[in-house]
Amino acid sequence: MSHWPLRRTDITRPAYRSLAQGVAAAIDAGSLAPGARLPPHRDLAWQLGVSVQTVSRAYEELIRADLISGEVGRGSFVKRGPRETIEVPWFRAPTDRPPIDLSMMTPVALPQIAQAWSETLVRLSDRLPASAMMSFRPRQTMALYGGMAAAWLARCGMVVPAQRILITNGTTPAMFVALSCAAQPGDIIATEETTCHTLRPAALHLHLRLKGIAGDDRGMDPDALIAAARAAGGRMKAVFLLPSGGGPSARIMDRDRREALAQAAAGAGLVILESDPTGPMPPRRPPALSSFAPERSFYFTGLSKCLSPGLRLGFLAMPENLAEVALNRHLSMAWMATPLMAEIAQDWITGGTAETLLAAQRSELAARNRLAARILPGSQGFLHGLHRWLPLPPGCDEARTLAKALDRQVALAPGAGFAMRPQGPALRVSIGGAPMRDLEQALRIVSAVLPPGEPAQNGLVKPSV
Repeated sequence: MSHWPLRRTDITRPAYRSLAQGVAAAIDAGSLAPGARLPPHRDLAWQLGVSVQTVSRAYEELIRADLISGEVGRGSFVKRGPRETIEVPWFRAPTDRPPIDLSMMTPVALPQIAQAWSETLVRLSDRLPASAMMSFRPRQTMALYGGMAAAWLARCGMVVPAQRILITNGTTPAMFVALSCAAQPGDIIATEETTCHTLRPAALHLHLRLKGIAGDDRGMDPDALIAAARAAGGRMKAVFLLPSGGGPSARIMDRDRREALAQAAAGAGLVILESDPTGPMPPRRPPALSSFAPERSFYFTGLSKCLSPGLRLGFLAMPENLAEVALNRHLSMAWMATPLMAEIAQDWITGGTAETLLAAQRSELAARNRLAARILPGSQGFLHGLHRWLPLPPGCDEARTLAKALDRQVALAPGAGFAMRPQGPALRVSIGGAPMRDLEQALRIVSAVLPPGEPAQNGLVKPSV
């Protein structure tokens, strides 16, 4: 239910909550634009066949959620500009009938994951070190788990000494630390034209400006990056990149382009911020882009996208000259990573559980990507990716296509949620979260609601080593 205006048949019990959810979904889908005036209480009550009190309560819920504002004598309006609630491109409005959710990028919920948690917690219950329960010293966490972190980063193509690895509670805290070290308020961060959805709110909170850089099917254009840095007159300080399949377009950048971008960043005096949320999920891929310029690079990855969503642990490789700054930034924002999570990660990585889970994920994702490539021939992705990028025909209404899919109980992520500037319409189709039977059903629904037009050339991307 993401259309506007709402219909009487859209309202279920409790009516006030159903009405609030319908308005919120319409705002998220773009059917209700920022600044739009909502109907007066009595008018909407008559249109939907509910009481005025029901409308008043629904509007109060929306005001508390920071989605609308009520102005005495003028009416109720959809709020403009950034809200305290972060804009997320995935489906979030609760419904009485949950959809098949292809909007959130998560690994497959394999039975091996639950088994691994259970077995590890039993093992740790007999030998849990005191540091996991009593540690309050951030550097102790680094000393205890730095070797494990270094071994994991080596699997990702980053050979880094343990003393230059900061352990965090996931990739987002690592990104915040890296951004705060690389730039000051008012500075510019270069990024790809479609990028990580959390980058924009992070930049907003840190008072940084973002600049989308043109690219081609191999990724960001190094010459365009150099030209943009020159045009910025010294205000561009860093470049944020997702070269290993974790970005919206699911692209794995080839070795030559990675090396060229590292050289371009060095020539322009930019710090490299490399985000790698899926880590070693692609079994054969080029070295990390940061490995070509480690002296100016922050590289960060985590375990929640490739092993288990609940294992909130991240690793930030830091350039030597900014390591102490990064440690202090992390200290002020998060103090330290949770030792128990680090203890579980160490058990998995050193005991072989991580390797077993990775292999199982790769096998399942390969089958799912082949299925998605067959049903959605215009989609783009790689064999072990968690999602596929689906360009829509030029001129297609992205929000309307999303709404049609959601009306048939399939939730997708809008391409506009990842774009730095208006671009051609697209959808991100995540394939890890739903059971296989539901996934096939959902993909066929997506295929059925797509508008006619020439699909983009399909490809299961094979990374170039």
